[in-house]
Amino acid sequence: MVFLGLSWSVFSQQDPVLMRIGGKDVLRSEFEYNYNRDKASLAPKDAAPGKYAERFVNFKLKVAAAEAAGLDTALAFRERVEGYRSRLIKSYLTDTVVTEKAARRLYDKMKSGHRAGQVRVSHIFKYLPQNVSGAALRDAVARMDSIYEYLQRNPDSEAFDSCVERFSDEKQAFRVSWLQMPVEFEDVVFGLSAGEMSQPFFTPQGIHIVKVLERKELPPFEKVKDEIMARQSRHEADRGAEVQVEKLKKEYRYTPDKAGMDELTNSGHTSRTLFTLAGRSYTGTDFARFAAAYPAGVRKQLDVFIVKTVLDYENTCLEQKYPDLRCLVQDYKEQALLKKIIDKEICKRAATDEAGLKAYFEKHRSDYQWEERRYRGIVLHGVSKRVVKQARKFLKSLPEEEWKDAIRLTFNAGAQPQIQVEQGVFAPGDNAYVDDLVFKGKDATPLVSFPFTAVLGKKVKGPDDYQEVKDRLVADYQTYLDGRWVDRLRSSAKVEINQEVLKTVNNH
Repeated sequence: MVFLGLSWSVFSQQDPVLMRIGGKDVLRSEFEYNYNRDKASLAPKDAAPGKYAERFVNFKLKVAAAEAAGLDTALAFRERVEGYRSRLIKSYLTDTVVTEKAARRLYDKMKSGHRAGQVRVSHIFKYLPQNVSGAALRDAVARMDSIYEYLQRNPDSEAFDSCVERFSDEKQAFRVSWLQMPVEFEDVVFGLSAGEMSQPFFTPQGIHIVKVLERKELPPFEKVKDEIMARQSRHEADRGAEVQVEKLKKEYRYTPDKAGMDELTNSGHTSRTLFTLAGRSYTGTDFARFAAAYPAGVRKQLDVFIVKTVLDYENTCLEQKYPDLRCLVQDYKEQALLKKIIDKEICKRAATDEAGLKAYFEKHRSDYQWEERRYRGIVLHGVSKRVVKQARKFLKSLPEEEWKDAIRLTFNAGAQPQIQVEQGVFAPGDNAYVDDLVFKGKDATPLVSFPFTAVLGKKVKGPDDYQEVKDRLVADYQTYLDGRWVDRLRSSAKVEINQEVLKTVNNH
């Protein structure tokens, strides 16, 4: 890495170039976004911007490797990033003051109507398919009306529970929070008091009689504001968009051309200019392409075309106008690319490279030594002392990996097993019999059916085979592969950091 006091023309800029990685500029705002996001999780020794720069460069080099591998060009990946951006930009294309005021009015209305924030309910429910016949619908309504009349005469909980058990397609009580159920269901149940029962009512799923078992009141407005705004009517959302469009028209110098618009509305077509926006002219030809995909009257088509053009132009300017949005989308994309390239370069290789794992283990065997010795062997529980002695002598002549099968085929082949075994690597405390006979711990209680016990094996300082520590080994091998990969990336890319700009991070 090259740390330079580069003579870039930066101090006249609001957002100067802080570094170049492989010829690609990184602005100070991007570095600050990542640094401020990660700072709380950094160790004190790594928390200074200069230290973090090392980590940031590694991150950017890996992302560049993912782009070089074409991982960002896959259709599914592009759609995923675009979907994330689309969710973010909704608030930028709507006047939030208008929609928030509407949300406050709805919240106050719910509050004055004693609407709950969450309820626990039980219901008598009959599922009705969308194509239900008239006769079946009448039968369901009559049945629910009859049940409701019965419950009015018998308002106790036992009667309602009994009807749920006998007649409902859903038996279990459940909790309902905001935005979880159809609006028809929520409108009824959130307005009921604890212990209160509804009249029969319909939802898209069927017909219900609901009883509220428990009720929690609405949280403060700030906690549910976003949820209410998401649930607002189309009218309120459109109103917010309209107000925002009018603001953007002024910002981008929207200028209608009366002659072109008159010709379009009178004849249904024109090639003249209809309006200009941000210095660009939009003609009847542009309108015709839009109108072909939007069937409606010409005046309606023109109104929608203007709105769409204004919002589409604003959409292209969002990242430039709102650096936070740019950083959010870029970070989402780069984190997703990082995950993909790490999985490709590190995780999959470490999980399947048995030769590499074995070689790494042999080279670093001392790192896997245990703090205290363990016992590798087998515990033999027998029906008699003679059987245990015979089994122990028999196993001494065989490899360890054959011990269990040898006992099964030789001593336990008959109807009555003679030996019970436990084989493995035992640390102190893992096995009471190993503790007793090897580590000189407490006397172990003999097994009732196999009261005689012996062990065969040896004390060891560490694993003989890498498979015994594979989980830890794979993690260490991933770190090793990552280090080698970073070395290769750094050797093939020129990295320049402007130290003067670095000193201004979070201080400008």
